[in-house]
Amino acid sequence: MIEDKKDGDYTVVSEGRRKIVKAGATVAGALALGFPAIVRSQSDKIKIGHLTPMTGFLGALGQYAVLGLRMAEEEINKAGGVMGRQIEVMSEDSVNPATASTKAQRMLDRDGATVLMGEISSASAKTIMQVAARNKRLFMSIGARSDVLRGKDCNRYTFHVDIPVTVMVNAEGQALLRDGLIKGKRMYSLTSDYLFGHDLAKAAKNFITTNGGTLIGDELIATDATDFSPYLLKIRQAKPDLIATNLGGNQVTNFVKQYAEFGLPYPVAGFNLNTADAWAAGEGNLGGIWPTVWHHEIDTPGTKAFVAAFRKKHGHPPENHAWIEYVSLKIMAQAMNETKSTDTDKLIAYFEKEPQFDLLKPRKGYFRSWDHQMMQEAYTFTVKPKGQAKDKWDMLQFGPAVPTPNQPLELLATTKAQNTCVF
Repeated sequence: MIEDKKDGDYTVVSEGRRKIVKAGATVAGALALGFPAIVRSQSDKIKIGHLTPMTGFLGALGQYAVLGLRMAEEEINKAGGVMGRQIEVMSEDSVNPATASTKAQRMLDRDGATVLMGEISSASAKTIMQVAARNKRLFMSIGARSDVLRGKDCNRYTFHVDIPVTVMVNAEGQALLRDGLIKGKRMYSLTSDYLFGHDLAKAAKNFITTNGGTLIGDELIATDATDFSPYLLKIRQAKPDLIATNLGGNQVTNFVKQYAEFGLPYPVAGFNLNTADAWAAGEGNLGGIWPTVWHHEIDTPGTKAFVAAFRKKHGHPPENHAWIEYVSLKIMAQAMNETKSTDTDKLIAYFEKEPQFDLLKPRKGYFRSWDHQMMQEAYTFTVKPKGQAKDKWDMLQFGPAVPTPNQPLELLATTKAQNTCVF
């Protein structure tokens, strides 16, 4: 007997089951004449194809992403859905770029997805963007941060929610400059060997050299690497003033844990760290200054309500990928409700008018019309002194939002003159 696996409120259909469903399409059509209400309720659902890494070095982040998206789906449906119709999110593990592309195409062709959403890996997001452009369907790229996705690889069918590499580097860089950690300093960096890491390293090196620092070494780290001892030995020999990491996912967690074990005296800062990976590092292992796009202690009614609901449901606070998936589905629902449509061109036209969206932060955000990048606040954080954390999720000390309230949201982003995006 062929069974479908249950994943919470989602059904992951086996390939064998798909063949049976396809083979029985004619019979199902005939039976539908006797059960019009059932068929109508199924066809009335707005289906959304969602891809995110649920395994691999980004898997922990993808699991938070699914939890945040499910919360939004439940709330939207309980409130009456979109245009009076229920939404149905089809969520799958993107695995790698090739698999992500195949699954995205299948979601459009076979599963009836009206739009595509999700992703954290910039390499996988790039292939999904290509599927979206080829099929002229909307893709909301939620968690991928590479600059090139908004630059030379951009297309009119893709909108980007998360802060890009340049904003992360500029936000982090301002804090490093403030603390005197760049000008005249010798830096050694570690970089994830994939699209996002390469982009991050390029932006970080540019910021460091422009502001008077010197990069004395950079190591490319395979995404499946878990042993950092060879690189730590090189760092010990180089004796830098600062270690700058351009790592992704649980690579950061593994590095900082092993760095703490080595007992090296050099300060560490990074241009990328998600709060889930920071929590996983554990008290006493993590130090330095890091950037983030959101955190669960933001003092707004929206964040407080979201965090309380998430804690009640899951027993712990949400991290930034849970938040960004949650607000992204709410944004998509708002667009469909206000346009009264799921049509790609109408949704693109709506977003390009630059309406504002509640991101649960002090300031609302909007997509820039010319590169489809969400303009929003960012934050930096450090680590509380040992013994001050109330629990394992309370170890981080967050700074104020950047840009500041009296500065434009585009302050840290690339300008139109700097960007190579052309639709």
